[in-house]
Amino acid sequence: MKRSCGIYATGIISAHLLIIGIALLVAQVFPTLFEKRLKSNIVLKNGSDVFKAWENPPPPVYIQFFFFNVTNSEDILQGKKPSVTQVGPYTYREYRPRVNVTFLENGTKVAALSPKTFVFQPDMSAGDPEIDQVTTVNIPAVTVMELTKSSFTSLVIFFVMNMYGVEVFATHTVHELLWGFKDPLLSKLHYVKPDVDEYFGLMYKKNGTSDGDFVFKTGEDDYKDFGKIFTWNGQSSLKWWSSNESNMINGTDGSTFHPLISKDELLYIFAADLCRSIYIAFEKDVEVKGIPAYRFAPPSEVLAAPEVNPSNAGFCVPSGACLGAGVLKVSVCRNDAPVVVSFPHFFQADQKYIDAIEGMHPNKEDHETYLDVNPLTGFPVRGCKRAQLNIILDKYDAFPQTKLLNQTIFPIMFINESVIIDDKSAQNIRTLLLIATIVTNFPLIIVGLGVLMLCILIILLLRSRQQKKATTRDDMVYTQVAEKQEENCKSNHKENSESKMVSFISMTQIEH
Repeated sequence: MKRSCGIYATGIISAHLLIIGIALLVAQVFPTLFEKRLKSNIVLKNGSDVFKAWENPPPPVYIQFFFFNVTNSEDILQGKKPSVTQVGPYTYREYRPRVNVTFLENGTKVAALSPKTFVFQPDMSAGDPEIDQVTTVNIPAVTVMELTKSSFTSLVIFFVMNMYGVEVFATHTVHELLWGFKDPLLSKLHYVKPDVDEYFGLMYKKNGTSDGDFVFKTGEDDYKDFGKIFTWNGQSSLKWWSSNESNMINGTDGSTFHPLISKDELLYIFAADLCRSIYIAFEKDVEVKGIPAYRFAPPSEVLAAPEVNPSNAGFCVPSGACLGAGVLKVSVCRNDAPVVVSFPHFFQADQKYIDAIEGMHPNKEDHETYLDVNPLTGFPVRGCKRAQLNIILDKYDAFPQTKLLNQTIFPIMFINESVIIDDKSAQNIRTLLLIATIVTNFPLIIVGLGVLMLCILIILLLRSRQQKKATTRDDMVYTQVAEKQEENCKSNHKENSESKMVSFISMTQIEH
């Protein structure tokens, strides 16, 4: 009776587990609940863990500067091919906390500044920036020549340059090129026009300053808006380019993305230093510190020529004045200086730009920009932002020292801004992913228990059947033995009777 009750109970439990598990699996209840919970939690709310990580990003960010040292400046002035050698890196730790954080419109938006501070890291650098010298294009002189090439002022500039020995190429320390030096030509212009800054540096006035005033969407209204830029410096769109599409401020600042990212979507990033928004597309699956991630990178279409990507026609200013693939002229947001940006070593650019400079060796591993994002949370776990600064070097009729120059997009330096998730944050994400796996697979666990109970039921049924057979055999053996004993008893009784009968007859005969 106990065995029968156990078998019956096991069957009931197995059936219920299988029915419930399969129903939950088909209905996708737990994955839906988890996704809903995730969407509601990954929102910029004051005091939340997500907000704290956004306000003070824990992973360390490093920025490396690589310069192109010119080795044949005199030959270039004679019209020969430029030759450069790469020097660096000069590495700085980058601190970028968000300050003046203010929530707006019932928590649906948040305003903040993100000042960047740079601290030199000698153990991660190739030399001392205050000692190492680099020969490169004299950017202030070339810029002034470009701005005055069609005016009477060019004669005055030419006279001043000759008087103070200002050349097309100049040599400065890495520190001066980055953080600023007093330029003789700019100093003379400052004397005449005080609004002209007499100091110049590629990172001049950028240490301790912000890229602008940002207002972000918190994701309160829609989880896909998490971290998206609403306005930059009070503007919802740019004013530099020649089309509305090109002037759009799309996406985030690259530090955050919405959760539940799919491989077939494009991630948009607004890069203030590139003066535009770009997009990155899925490239491959990767793993960082035990965290699965999708690698996103800019496809070649991002900086493709308008003939290949018509959307890029809006970045040609003035309209129709387009450069080739892989380069973008950003004079409109650089005070009309002849500045061009590209990927390092003209990666993904037209071959003509690579061939024009001796010393360019583009390769995907060292020069590609990429971002590794955990698709469930949307958190970047590793990334490298790589960009190259170039100057258009050309001949100007008003400046005889340039008369033999060939028009060249001349590389000055490139940056490698990298970040990888810290160990504590990585552990938190791994824990979250483990919980997500258990929760979303809970119906499978129930089905698995149901299958296990079904197996136990089958075993119990088989054992019960075997025991019944054994009992039946035992009963059959006992019955046969009893019958044989009964026959033996009857045989013995018959023999005894016959013996008694013989004895009785014998005794009767004797008496007679």
